[in-house]
Amino acid sequence: MTQTVPIPLGLPMERDAGPFDPPRDITRLREARPVSPLIFPDGHEGWLVTGYDAVRQLMADTRFSSRQDIGVLHVPYETPGMPAMTEPSPQVPGLFIAMDPPDHTRLRRKLTGAFTVKRMKMLEEHISDIVERQLDEMARLAPPVDLVKAFALPVPSLVICELLGVPYEDRDSFQANSATFMEKDVALDEKMAAYTGLTTYLAELVTRKRATPGEDILSDLARHDDLSIEELTGIAFLLLLAGHETTANQLALGTFALLEHPEQAAALRATPDLLPDAVEELMRYLSVADIFYRYATEDIELGGETIGKGSTVVVSLLAANHDPRRFDNPDTLDVHRRARGHLSFGHGVHQCLGQQLARIEMRAGFGGLLRRFPTLRLAVPAGEVKLRTDMNIYGVHALPVTWAETER
Repeated sequence: MTQTVPIPLGLPMERDAGPFDPPRDITRLREARPVSPLIFPDGHEGWLVTGYDAVRQLMADTRFSSRQDIGVLHVPYETPGMPAMTEPSPQVPGLFIAMDPPDHTRLRRKLTGAFTVKRMKMLEEHISDIVERQLDEMARLAPPVDLVKAFALPVPSLVICELLGVPYEDRDSFQANSATFMEKDVALDEKMAAYTGLTTYLAELVTRKRATPGEDILSDLARHDDLSIEELTGIAFLLLLAGHETTANQLALGTFALLEHPEQAAALRATPDLLPDAVEELMRYLSVADIFYRYATEDIELGGETIGKGSTVVVSLLAANHDPRRFDNPDTLDVHRRARGHLSFGHGVHQCLGQQLARIEMRAGFGGLLRRFPTLRLAVPAGEVKLRTDMNIYGVHALPVTWAETER
């Protein structure tokens, strides 16, 4: 058994090696000790897991709990305006991402039919139509334009709104509230106001769905009498937030990465059949959803270390996806790479329910952009692109792009 001496660590979050690479300190730590003891700013001792094998093993082991009501969320960086967490957070009804089996299983089962590979395949043509219509809208604009507003955010928002049965005309409100909720350095009262605004809206929506169901996922869920309005609201909150935030940032940041690696974009234009592998590689390379938390429910051996019962464990998917023990030259973007097995969709019982939907949107999105705008390029120096280092989902706040006028 390895003797462990916790080291003080404010977890480095800035991608200081470049906009697409893991923080240098995280990389050094992973190479030295993939399962590392650490001390949070509040003095609590915990663990940081950065190695691919250890992260995969941890996420498959349900003894590492996702329930925040049994462990204090010891945030590994100082957050202005946020009080020190001294008590476990109460469990939110319906928020199955923060639940363990059997509660997690009961709720997730209600959704498996909605997100089957077969059902997503049936939607592929329709999603391609949504992408093409948005590209038409973008082509009518005079460049330069912000790719986030013109394309990367509208596409997944349109798709998830249609699937869930959320009126797209309400997007300004829910997008503003979700952005505030996802921002790190926001005062607790602002964050809670955004959360309350979003959940109040969704509670009213699912109540209407229960009374008058339509042909959408929330209506299908509302037909289950064993789901309370509170649970329906929690599920709707999770699906709406995950359904547009992650894919929107992946599309925008992925486009930024391709524009910064023109030889990779050229390879995709020349060989569109590379798109499925390229999407997996961009997911691995960018890892827009990075940090997750788990709580040890008993003493557990992991990566040669003993993680004590009750410990808070921080998991870095970004570090795991850049582990050279799993991926050759991991800090290089290579659209020819077979990056299957990356952990960007998670692993184990909490593996992303909407991963097939996200893949379809990204294949259609990146493919359409590269085909319709062969001269697409940044309209500002790369160093001026504002990165979402202040958000819990990484990406860009805006991506100013331009193209040759002849493409309009």
